[in-house]
Amino acid sequence: MKRSPSTPPARRRRGALRAAVALAAGLGLFAAGTGPAAAVPVRLDYPLSGTTVLEGTGSELNLGPGVLKVTADLRAGTLTADTHLPPAPGRFELIGIVPVSVTTEFVEAEPTRGTIDLRTGELRTRTLLTLRLKDLRVAGIPTPVGSNCRTRVPAELALTSEPGFNALRGGVLSGEYTIPRFEHCLLATPLINLVIPGGGNTVRLTLGRPAPPSSS
Repeated sequence: MKRSPSTPPARRRRGALRAAVALAAGLGLFAAGTGPAAAVPVRLDYPLSGTTVLEGTGSELNLGPGVLKVTADLRAGTLTADTHLPPAPGRFELIGIVPVSVTTEFVEAEPTRGTIDLRTGELRTRTLLTLRLKDLRVAGIPTPVGSNCRTRVPAELALTSEPGFNALRGGVLSGEYTIPRFEHCLLATPLINLVIPGGGNTVRLTLGRPAPPSSS
């Protein structure tokens, strides 16, 4: 029985290049008529929402609605992004009986960086986020935390796209992260560091259909 000849490497490379050009055209990465040599980064804004579950408190925070402002270099398969999320109010019970409420801000310490696989569409991102706390109430009583209650170092959030993700339609990114210890939270610092920091925290973000950035 004859074996079918394998596809020559040169033909495979040409096929990969054609696929990359097709995706680039769909994303608007190539200026019309200039060809792949003139590839330029593309700017797209993705609507962003999701949830994060905090292992230490057993609570879930709703994230968003926000926006992920992406700049992608298709030829390199890389991207950078700015994440914009509103403050996230949350509630949990301390030792199972004392109600606690606090608002968490997720602030990027530096732009998100990532890669996109042009063959599979898989997206991977790495974000460094500083968590800031405000409006802490214990048993309904306001508990001062100052104006700079935050993690000592940024938390590292590594996300991977779930099956079905598409750069032109959006999809879901998920992952886990560790919350570092907090500082500058006044007398509440020991309490906060008792219950919030630690690993096993999960996050699931949904990116909506992207659009070019607003001119406003």
